[in-house]
Amino acid sequence: MSSYSEPSSEKFRAYRQRLLDQLKGSTKGERNRVEYELELMQKSHFVDVGGLLHHYHDSGPEHPRGTVLLIHGWDCWWMWWHRIIRTLNAEGYRTIAYDMKGHGWSENDPRNRYQINDFARDLDELTKAIGLDEFHVAAFSFGPFVALDYAYRYPNSVQSMTFFNFGYLPNNEFISKAAPVSLNFIFNKMMRRLTWWLPAYMFARLALSRNSIMMHDINVGFESLGLCDSEAIEQTTYQITSLETTGMLPEKVRALKVPVLFVAGEGDGIMTPENARKLQEMAELGSYLCVPDCGHLITLELPETASEIVLGHISRHS
Repeated sequence: MSSYSEPSSEKFRAYRQRLLDQLKGSTKGERNRVEYELELMQKSHFVDVGGLLHHYHDSGPEHPRGTVLLIHGWDCWWMWWHRIIRTLNAEGYRTIAYDMKGHGWSENDPRNRYQINDFARDLDELTKAIGLDEFHVAAFSFGPFVALDYAYRYPNSVQSMTFFNFGYLPNNEFISKAAPVSLNFIFNKMMRRLTWWLPAYMFARLALSRNSIMMHDINVGFESLGLCDSEAIEQTTYQITSLETTGMLPEKVRALKVPVLFVAGEGDGIMTPENARKLQEMAELGSYLCVPDCGHLITLELPETASEIVLGHISRHS
């Protein structure tokens, strides 16, 4: 495999070395996965944003039909988009899939600045640093919180937005205090300590997904637990369940001046179709789509369907 010479994060280098080590004595199927991921890494780049190295994956044809910025979800990383990236690139679109700080291959923040407005500021700086202009946004789960705050606070040239598994959650004093405690216990105290993928997959399959997931994508999801800063997960959990965040969400959605598609999973028990529909009704240029037999993890559950949805929406608003 060719070397990687650009400046990079320690997490990126460690992951790459692990893949190179796995090439030795691996089975054919495992070798194919490793070679595929090493090939993906050749399209990885790093940019200094706020004093921290941020990773982004940049791929697509030389003369693209357009650009799609992909924003990952809570406790996730850019690789949750890898199958969608392949389809969008094949259809002539350039894709930029980045890792928020404290996630994936981006550096952790020693100052623990993991608020939504911090991520939105980073996104503004990142788009400027790489010269991104006139782009579509596709975001998943927590990603729309960041995309909305970015669009609300900063001048931008976003052409359209597609939000997966995102909605207007009911909230009150009890929920805002109990929900983050429960989520942090499950993900930071229990899941992050796992050393085997099977228990994590069983939890996801029972609570989050309505479809079986390919083994490679199970590993993609499991890797998230080791690559994400636990402090980032704790802070974002408290913020997305806060009354302030919930209260500001309608204002940010109503302020959007670009077409936004809210995509719900029929079987999503976290961000229900009803919750997604509420936001769509608030958006001036909002539309709504409910995907049958889909849970909360559409990018891994039904990547072909997710790709078709993104392509359909951006083709109508390019």
